[in-house]
Amino acid sequence: MVKVKICGITNLEDALASFFSGAGAIGFVFYKKSPRYIDPSKARNISRILPEEILKAGVFVDAKEKTVKKIARLCNLDMLQFHGSESSEYCKKFKGYKVIKAFRVKKEINSEEIMKYRVFGYLFDTFSENKAGGTGKKFNWNLLKNMDKIKGQVFLSGGLTRANVKSAINKLQPDWLDVSSSVEHKPGKKNRQKILKFIEAAK
Repeated sequence: MVKVKICGITNLEDALASFFSGAGAIGFVFYKKSPRYIDPSKARNISRILPEEILKAGVFVDAKEKTVKKIARLCNLDMLQFHGSESSEYCKKFKGYKVIKAFRVKKEINSEEIMKYRVFGYLFDTFSENKAGGTGKKFNWNLLKNMDKIKGQVFLSGGLTRANVKSAINKLQPDWLDVSSSVEHKPGKKNRQKILKFIEAAK
């Protein structure tokens, strides 16, 4: 069964709403240019309260290795999601964590480039000139139909809503659905009913 990750968590209320609605993971964005940025000390306080069974991911964009490891320890993270131009060599430096490499899709997918990475998860999101993620826009899912060589977990992101989630699952059978903007009141503030209805649609 597909699992759901609620990304862009900035407060305890939304984190708990995600857990009680059945999310498998939540994501904290540690990229300061994002409207969903959260200070690591605040993320640590939320992480401490959450049950162990919900995975905690940290989202980073071209961050220094030392910075990532410091935040990962501080916030007790399980997953590290790299949304920038991080190399395959960079992604090997985080033993003990589930590493997710994000690929921002334009009009085609470079499968040779993707296969250079040996990571836990491969996340596919919509490319934007001025955003590293969280665009709320869907890319051409047909581009992923021939990605069965991927050995790791496939995370689908970008423009997912409860209206199109069934289509996404039927077409691509991803392991994870990664959602943020469609379950929000505004960037950084979630809507509990939208979270619940999205997860119900996914399950």
